[in-house]
Formats: sequence, C-alpha cells, structure tokens
Amino acid sequence: MLQGIGNLPRFKKVIDQAKSFTIFVYGHTRTLECLRYFTEGKELVRPGVTRFASYFLTLNSMQEKKDQLRKMVVHSRWDSLKDVKSKKGKEATATILSPAFWKDVKLMLAVFEPLVKVLRLVDGDVKPSMGFLYGELLKAKREVKEAFGNVESRFKDVMAVIEKKMNGRLDSPLHLTAFLLNPHYSYANPSIFDEPKMNEAFISCVEQFYYHDEDQQEQAANFELKKFQNREGPFSKKLARTFQNYDYNPGRASWWRLYGTETPALQKMATRILSLTSSSSGCERNWSGFEGIHTKKRNRLTTTRLNKLVYIQFNNRLMNNREKIKSKKITDVLLSSDTTEAQGFLQEGGDDCAQVVFRDGEEDEMEDTEVVPELRR
Repeated sequence: MLQGIGNLPRFKKVIDQAKSFTIFVYGHTRTLECLRYFTEGKELVRPGVTRFASYFLTLNSMQEKKDQLRKMVVHSRWDSLKDVKSKKGKEATATILSPAFWKDVKLMLAVFEPLVKVLRLVDGDVKPSMGFLYGELLKAKREVKEAFGNVESRFKDVMAVIEKKMNGRLDSPLHLTAFLLNPHYSYANPSIFDEPKMNEAFISCVEQFYYHDEDQQEQAANFELKKFQNREGPFSKKLARTFQNYDYNPGRASWWRLYGTETPALQKMATRILSLTSSSSGCERNWSGFEGIHTKKRNRLTTTRLNKLVYIQFNNRLMNNREKIKSKKITDVLLSSDTTEAQGFLQEGGDDCAQVVFRDGEEDEMEDTEVVPELRR
C-alpha cells in the first residue's frame, strides 16, 4: 500500500529527491561532517532497501531537521566543499532550498502517517491486532482525505491504491467480524450492527466457526449477538465500558472472557477471533542465528562451538524481548527519534537486539563454556 502510493508521480519525485540528498551527504566525508555539525550530531534516517516505510522515516527525519538543513546549505562551510560544486551537489542544495519540495514533504507525511500507524499495529508482536485492523484502516482513510482538504480530485489516486489493497484482503468476513465484535468500535458507533455487509460477514464467520453445529450457530447469531448489541447482562456493567479504551493492554479477548459469560457461543468465537494477529511480517525477518554469527560462508568455527554460539545468541534475543515486555519499555522504531533504533527495521533480517559476531581469527574460548541453564532449547 505504501509502495503503491509512493510510486505515484507526485510522491515518487519527492522520494527520489530525498533519497538523492541522503546518498550525496552520506557518500562524502566532508558533507557528512558538515551535516553532523549543523544537526549537532543527529543523523538522518536513510531509506532502507527492503522496507518501503523507511521512506516515511527519512522524510520525517528531514522535516524535523528542516531549519538546520536549510541553514547548512547556505553557509560558507557548505559552499566551500569541493563535492558541493558537482552536479549532484548542486541538485542536493537546490532540493533543500526548494519551497515546493518541503510542501510536498509535508503533504506526503500527512498521507503516510495514518497508514504507517496501521503498519505499526499489524507489525507488532505484543498485542493481537485483528480486532483493530479494519477500524484503523477506516480511520486512516478519513485522515488521508483530510490531508487533501477532502477534495476528491486530489485524493482520488491515493484512495484508489488503498482500496485496491484493501478489497479482498483486508475486508474479509474475518476482518469485518473482528471489527463488529470489538466494543471499541461497535459500542462507539451502534449503526455498525445495522450494516448489511457486517451482518453477512458475521453470519459467514459463525457458519465457518461452528461448522455443522446448527445449534451453536443459531445461539450465536440469533440470540447472543442481540445481547451484545443491546448491552444486556454483564455487558451493561459500568466497569465494562471502561474497557472500551483502545489502549487497554490485555485486549478485547480478555474483555470478552470477563463480560461475555452469558453469551458462551459468541464469547468463544469472539475470544478466538480477537486473539489473532493480522500479519506474517514477523516471519519475513531473518531469524537465523547461524547467519548472525557467521561473517563468511566458510569459516573455521567448529560444529560444537557454532551450536553453542547459536544457542546463546537465540536465547539472548528471547531474554531481551522478555525484559522489554516486563518493563513495558518496548521501542517503537517507527516513532523513535534515535536513528540507530530504526536500523533493524530498515534492513532485511534486522533485529533490535545486538548480534554477536565472531570472526575467524578469534581464539576458541567457547569450547568449554556451559550454556545458560535457565533457558531451554
């Protein structure tokens, strides 16, 4: 979706200009020193090869440093650099001084930000996201239209890309049913219960979930949904309404386990659906401990030592993730102001845990090392 929008002519031009500028600055020692001088050591987030959302990070980073960058390219220190006098150097200077460039950057950030929020939601591995995906996409579409002043001729191309990616993928009966059963949305807007496509999606999921069990189908669809809709029984409790908050950590599944006791068939179905994730992006990352340890395809590590190193490194990742969850200090790389926090997100196989790399010339100090006893394979 982000890639499709970024390939639209107006946005592609902005991305290419930002990419060319960062490549030029980071491609020469003197220009990089000049950048760090004017930004007081802060780096620009450079576009990644495998993640299109990295362009949002790059543009956002440039927007945050807009004043420093403009001050830099008009300073004598920048003008005195030999590389700046080249064709690419002049283009980089012109980009930063162009009001049209910054206007388009602002617009692109306004368009990308709602969609990146959805990406953050589905790309996370802490909370189930199925119950929020469709609702947040609807919200993102509204915000994108607002970014264009709600003028259809301006947002038509962008909305066409979003609709193309949503249709048949993100508006399936499962997504719509999760949206319906999430009190954060359905209780805030009761008209959702009256929408034909929501009812059709719900019935489809009920028939699939309770396959060949007509009694449970009838119970969930004809009786229990009405209780949920009318807030009868435990659903009517004052405490139940406080759990409609989006940021409620345990999630909607826990809400249903607590308040859906008088609607067992619907409770079972809602708990299962709202406990689902909505993306396989975690599977796309390179989780190979071997590649994190090897510096070459051929090396002199013994099999025993290699197995121990892989075991330690993999468990080190698990321990780090566990500590982050316990401390609730989970870094959101898409919001991080520290460039280094985003590097794992930008690179194929990136990880937010530091990888321990062992080179061929190191002494074999691990042969007699005991593995950590608390962790299991």
